[in-house]
Amino acid sequence: AVCSVASGQTLIEDTVFSDRFRQCGELIKMGADITVESGRVRVKGVRELQGAEVKAYDLRGGAAMAVAAVGARGRTVISGTEYIDRGYQRIEQSLAALGADVERTDG
Repeated sequence: AVCSVASGQTLIEDTVFSDRFRQCGELIKMGADITVESGRVRVKGVRELQGAEVKAYDLRGGAAMAVAAVGARGRTVISGTEYIDRGYQRIEQSLAALGADVERTDG
């Protein structure tokens, strides 16, 4: 999420967890410039991300979506928050305490 708006390019490689980059498609929906190539991801920083309807597929990926949403322009709706909740209790309260405009809704 952070690399998506960082200046320049970032290359990330993971040889352990095959689904590590599953969240990239959701970041792309928000305007991230990401290319996934067998076990690697190339991220070119963009000026800003745009709000979108996205889904969390796992704990860390979901947290990345929350971070991306906080920095994005417009409204982002994240589904699959049960993954985030497994590792981050009341993440919306923590983000709000840092100044984010965030709310949890049912459904």
